[in-house]
Amino acid sequence: MMKKKLKLGVLVSGSGSNLQAIIDQIEMGRLDGEIKIVISNNPDAYAIKRCDKHGIPVTVVRHEDFFARDDFDSAMIKTLNDHAVELIVMAGFMRILSTAFLRTYPLKIMNIHPALLPAFPGLHVQKKAVEYGVKFSGCTVHFADEGVDTGPIIIQAVVPVLPDDTETTLAERILREEHKIYPQAIQWFAEGRLEVTGRHVRVKEHIAPPPRAQINPDLVHM
Repeated sequence: MMKKKLKLGVLVSGSGSNLQAIIDQIEMGRLDGEIKIVISNNPDAYAIKRCDKHGIPVTVVRHEDFFARDDFDSAMIKTLNDHAVELIVMAGFMRILSTAFLRTYPLKIMNIHPALLPAFPGLHVQKKAVEYGVKFSGCTVHFADEGVDTGPIIIQAVVPVLPDDTETTLAERILREEHKIYPQAIQWFAEGRLEVTGRHVRVKEHIAPPPRAQINPDLVHM
């Protein structure tokens, strides 16, 4: 029996590397999803070229063409509904969604953030992590809510922050993990395995690994 494919709508503004990771996992048969539509608010986004290469439909909805944010979001809602989208995936979408949009799709909008939330929400977070002097950073997949990067956390990946790191080198290290955990979170959703209670997201039938600590800088054993 053929598996049911989750109908995805992806929102992009830039290069779309996370979009590419999702496309790759779908094409390798590791993600039971189908990208029904990609919406970009930026007509020059490189993500659009990625879609053209893989035959994925794209709609450009320029926020500058709308007087009010709600009107912009209403246009996106219509496009997503026209394609019967079941999960909305934000992949570098650089616009804050309106309350009306978020309430239209409760617990059906995912976002990825290049920090270990709740630390460093917002923008330029790799730079903030380096400047703050943290020893670990990472990335977070979460459900979007009406706050800024405040929704229930689905999965996180941790990376060390090295003494000579810059914003760029840390961002590259984090991005490699983003490409792993975002498709995984979407696959769990496709399988109906995400159970949300308040702020807590449980992956049903998931066997937790043995607890282990990460230490940076590592201990010196005398």
